[in-house]
Amino acid sequence: MSVPIFDSFLTTTEIIRTFDDTAVIQAMLDFEAALARAQAAQGLIPGPAAQLIEQHCKASLYDTDAIIVAARRAGSMAIPLVKALTQAVAANDAEAASKVHWGSTSQDVIDTGTVLVTRDALALINDTLDALCRQLLVLAEQHLQTPVLARTLMQPAQVTSLGFKFANWAAPLIRSKQQLKTLVRNALQLQLGGAVGTLAVMGEQGPAVARRVAADLGLAINDGNWHTQRDDWVRLGLEVAILTGSLGKIATDLSLMAQGEIAELAEPSGQGRGGSTAMPHKRNPVSSMIALAAAARTPQRAAGLLANMGQEHERGLGNWQAELADWPGLFMSAHGALTALLEAMNGLVIDTARMRQNIDNLHGLIFAEAVSIYLAGAIGRPAAHHLMETLTARAVSEKIHLSRVVRQAIDADDRLRSQLDLEQIDALFDPVAATRNGHQIAEKLVSQLRQTFENAP
Repeated sequence: MSVPIFDSFLTTTEIIRTFDDTAVIQAMLDFEAALARAQAAQGLIPGPAAQLIEQHCKASLYDTDAIIVAARRAGSMAIPLVKALTQAVAANDAEAASKVHWGSTSQDVIDTGTVLVTRDALALINDTLDALCRQLLVLAEQHLQTPVLARTLMQPAQVTSLGFKFANWAAPLIRSKQQLKTLVRNALQLQLGGAVGTLAVMGEQGPAVARRVAADLGLAINDGNWHTQRDDWVRLGLEVAILTGSLGKIATDLSLMAQGEIAELAEPSGQGRGGSTAMPHKRNPVSSMIALAAAARTPQRAAGLLANMGQEHERGLGNWQAELADWPGLFMSAHGALTALLEAMNGLVIDTARMRQNIDNLHGLIFAEAVSIYLAGAIGRPAAHHLMETLTARAVSEKIHLSRVVRQAIDADDRLRSQLDLEQIDALFDPVAATRNGHQIAEKLVSQLRQTFENAP
């Protein structure tokens, strides 16, 4: 697979190799070799013919570029490949050549080959996903009591626990890991049905051959075939899309927290990472950039899978081919985003002092709700809410800390002064104390996530 330069820049060399043209051709030839071995074992073709076919199932023996060009006219990648394999075998034994691809069809070769390279791609994704989840859980455990601003609608809201934020980043990734494990069992299936899915050429031996091929290739087996039944396959692709979307959410938060005006988190720097051709001071969040680019491109690919599920009769015209073209991009985007964010999290710079400064710079306004609830115990909720609206407006207009304004209001009101504990009021403005609920929830969540993660294979 020749990947355009700006696509390869957003993914990894390892997963590009997985979907490389030669790798796909080899996977298709692996199917042909397994088919020949299974048919020989069932007595459908001679053993020596199967051995000769297998000897020629090496992608290095064929001109991949020529096969791709020929496929444009043939309408299927399998047609010129099978023709080339047949000719190679015929050069040694014409009779053995007649047994190449016997009883199979183009879609069997292409779908099974795609399943095999997808399995390799998923192994890469799973390994990187494991490492990222593990690191996020470590960060969550380390920062359960670290205060940080929570922001809603892009504005400061309340104080939360940084560990809670990290745990919430990890949770959907671990759920995707679980979902992928389940979906893989159903989606990574052998495709072997013959011309219209009935294995008619192989007769009563067809199911036994299919079982042997599936076992040989380490794939699940369908009771029939899934030539135009794409539900399990598409579900797998959609879960990869969801995973990539979750990575985009992490990248969004990270990039916002890394802005110079916020400066609470920073991606690792050095060795040319995140630099600028014009501005030496720049520290660009390149991991976030890659993950955001991946997430931005994924919905169209996911939509492409769904849009092409309505495949006609026993073999789709155009829609199956469109699905095949969209498929690798989903996995390349996912692995690119995972690898980029893993690098960021492994070298993440956490500025807890800046987090505290950003909290303090709001002059206590983010604690207004907590104070209002405490006041409600003395004067009722409506009156407390109205009073805090007045006091916060004063704090903003006079640019003084809300705790000072509240104290002044209490000192000026005999009823409030007699009913309220000023030490408790002061405690409501303590950022570390304000993380208590987030800390407790995060601690429980991290424990649950770690148990789920470590018990998953």
